[in-house]
Amino acid sequence: MKKEKKTELKVGITVIVGIIVLLWVLGWAKNFSFSSDEKNLTIAFKNVAGLSIGDIVAIQGIKGGYVEDIYNKKNSVIVEVLLPPNYDLREDAKFSIMMLDLMGGKKIEITPGESATPLDYSKVQNGIFLGDVSTTMAMLGSVQNDLVDVIYEIKDALNSFNKLMNHSEFIDELQISVASLNQLIAKTDKIISENGDSFSELLQNSNELVTNSNKFIVKNSANIEASIGSINEVLKSTDGLVLKLNNFFDEVNNQENNLGKLMYDKELVKDLSVTLKQLKELSEIINRQIKEKGLKVDANIF
Repeated sequence: MKKEKKTELKVGITVIVGIIVLLWVLGWAKNFSFSSDEKNLTIAFKNVAGLSIGDIVAIQGIKGGYVEDIYNKKNSVIVEVLLPPNYDLREDAKFSIMMLDLMGGKKIEITPGESATPLDYSKVQNGIFLGDVSTTMAMLGSVQNDLVDVIYEIKDALNSFNKLMNHSEFIDELQISVASLNQLIAKTDKIISENGDSFSELLQNSNELVTNSNKFIVKNSANIEASIGSINEVLKSTDGLVLKLNNFFDEVNNQENNLGKLMYDKELVKDLSVTLKQLKELSEIINRQIKEKGLKVDANIF
């Protein structure tokens, strides 16, 4: 009887230990936890690309939380995750889905952020999908026609280049051009080497000229400023004179002064014309008398 009880006790202990080990293995493999201190976080993605419940959530590459639930809401996919309580996420944290391994597994990678404001776990966070091998292949498939066209164009360009390089006249002209360039470089080197002292002296003289100019400007800055001030005064006076002349000519044009009245008085102009005509006639009479019999004066004086 005692042996049977001992056997049953051993079997019971073994079963309990086995259950505990099984639960621990499942918890480790699927990220199950019996702790109530975990933080709930909701993330919205446009596409989760095969992310599954139980997939890991890593912070800066360190495995921590896991995906608790996934469901659609309007045009987004909502992912509920559980995080350990010791994770400190900031307001500018980043959430992204990326490849876990080459077999197609996925994980959520979190960058904690550097903001001074803690993350508000009650708000839905926005995440992004960084792509994987399948999306890369799909992208390549969408541009494969363009890639084929580009390859054909490169092939045509290479064929044209080969034909050009095999053209004897082009090669000869290219060789002549390279030889001429070499000669030009050699002549330039010769000129520089033969006139190195002259170039140095020219640079030195230029430096001295700049230095002397700076000294002259610094030494005579007061006189230069005074001259500039005098020039400004002259310009102001000239502006005033020009303004007065403009006003004077405006008054003449508008007949607002005596000169304008004289110039634009029609009666006066008419009288001047008559007077000039009479003077002309008198001059003709006097000239004619002087040429014929002398000047004859017939005047009655009362």
